Amino acid sequence: CSRWEEEKKEDGVKWMQLEHRGPYFVPPYEPLPKDVQFYYDGKPLKLSLATEEIATFYAKMLDHEYTTKEIFQNNFFHDWRKEMTSEEQEIIKDLDKCDFGEIHKYFVDKNEARKALPKEEKQKLKEEADKIQEEYGYCILDGHREKIGNFKTEPPGLFRGRGEHPKMGMLKKRIMPEDVIINCSKDSKIPEPPEGHKWKEVRFDNTVTWLASWTENIQNTLKYIMLNPSSKLKGEKDWQKYEVARRLKDVVHTIRAQYRKDWKSKEIKKRQRAVALYFIDKLALRAGNEKEEGETADTVGCCSLRVEHIQLHPQLDGQEHVVEFDFLGKDSIRYYNKVSVEKPVFKNLQLFMKNKDPSDDLFEHLNTTFLNKHLQDLMDGLTAKVFRTYNASITLQEQLKALTNPEDNVAGKLLSYNRANRAVAILCNHQRSIPKTFARSMQVLQEKIDAKKKQVEEAQEEVKKAEDEFKDTKDAKAEANVEKKKKLLKRLEEQLARMNIQATDKEENKQIALGTSKLNYLDPRITVAWCKKFGIPIEKIYNKTQREKFAWAIDMAGEDFEF
Repeated sequence: CSRWEEEKKEDGVKWMQLEHRGPYFVPPYEPLPKDVQFYYDGKPLKLSLATEEIATFYAKMLDHEYTTKEIFQNNFFHDWRKEMTSEEQEIIKDLDKCDFGEIHKYFVDKNEARKALPKEEKQKLKEEADKIQEEYGYCILDGHREKIGNFKTEPPGLFRGRGEHPKMGMLKKRIMPEDVIINCSKDSKIPEPPEGHKWKEVRFDNTVTWLASWTENIQNTLKYIMLNPSSKLKGEKDWQKYEVARRLKDVVHTIRAQYRKDWKSKEIKKRQRAVALYFIDKLALRAGNEKEEGETADTVGCCSLRVEHIQLHPQLDGQEHVVEFDFLGKDSIRYYNKVSVEKPVFKNLQLFMKNKDPSDDLFEHLNTTFLNKHLQDLMDGLTAKVFRTYNASITLQEQLKALTNPEDNVAGKLLSYNRANRAVAILCNHQRSIPKTFARSMQVLQEKIDAKKKQVEEAQEEVKKAEDEFKDTKDAKAEANVEKKKKLLKRLEEQLARMNIQATDKEENKQIALGTSKLNYLDPRITVAWCKKFGIPIEKIYNKTQREKFAWAIDMAGEDFEF
């Protein structure tokens, strides 16, 4: 019955009414002042407007590591030359002879000047931005005013990509109204394109939730303007995602028993599927879709692993059947891990690797479609991705139970929370490079700690002095003074303890990115319940944006919520 009720509600229709202003287009290019020049082969060269604009993209990135990479330079120069006039093409033939230094300095100075603006000026700029947000940043969806996520088109520039992306440095073109498809309801006030332009198309499709879309020129992928995560539509989708993961909890034992059985299957295809599923379940690996070669950086997931990405060790560091993984995953983040696996898994891997070259697929009979089709048969709505959500959320819940000490103060409990969150980030391999400012800010904190220690020592002396005085005089005033000094000491000791916790937290967190799991993999109700149970203000964990996104969970979860 419930399935049928859901279908009746869904039916593919996402809204009845959708009205909006269309995207906000980035302002047109402003030419450089006359005294800021581009030099070619040591001589100033006046560039045509289109060529100059692209030159500024490169100039702005001069202090970036990207512009030192050959592939970036080549892609940029190739695309830049395509946009030049024929006269410019005759002259500008070598990137090494181009001098963007003056242009670079101009933008650095401009940035500094903007930072140094007086408060009133900054306030004025903020008000202008707010006005645009008011006008373009909201839509009317089924009678409700909802916030839009990204209402501005992306500005033109040079494509960066993650990791060693083969297309880095290519020209990301300016989006024009003529590129944009508008989606809204038939009877709504249809958005007006900017003066002198027209939309590519206006459609009235209420089976999708996007408001506008265009194709970007580098990967030829579709880009969409969507609702903000805090909107009802997105919130419901988020909630459903975690409900699917909670359903997995009830059948995961059966699924594990099934893939264990399949390790011994007569069909190699089934064996490969079972080993891959074990990795996805145990190590929270991503599924790993096939990718076009040369279109993106060479990254893999579980199904697309190659022989070169794993090494087998019958014995290593006192453990048996160790698999050593080393590959680049999504966004070219390196996954490196040594894991002791069960013996049949190890034996199967030896079999899969037999007589293969390093560049051969480890699971040649497997792809994500075949895997997800199997998962769908095991549980409605189950895909490889659900395992990541499930394992992340269940890990947070178990770690919070294990680590939280009810006797701790708020700072101590928050450290436990962050440690639980870190366990999840490590499971999901969410890394970051150590922030450039890390050493400096750690040093500042350490200096504060040292200063606070001194204050504590002085306060201890003061208490001792006051006690001696009270011993001598035995009068009430001296007694009150002892209490006062003790109170001060206690307060300073608490402050010091808090700072020490902060330092521990900072150090443990320097190479771990907590945000990704917090926003995408952890059922927020686990956090809300924990906060309510231990009297921790929710804003200690979720900032304003996150509280808006998770409003559904904050309303819904009581302190006894169990994932």
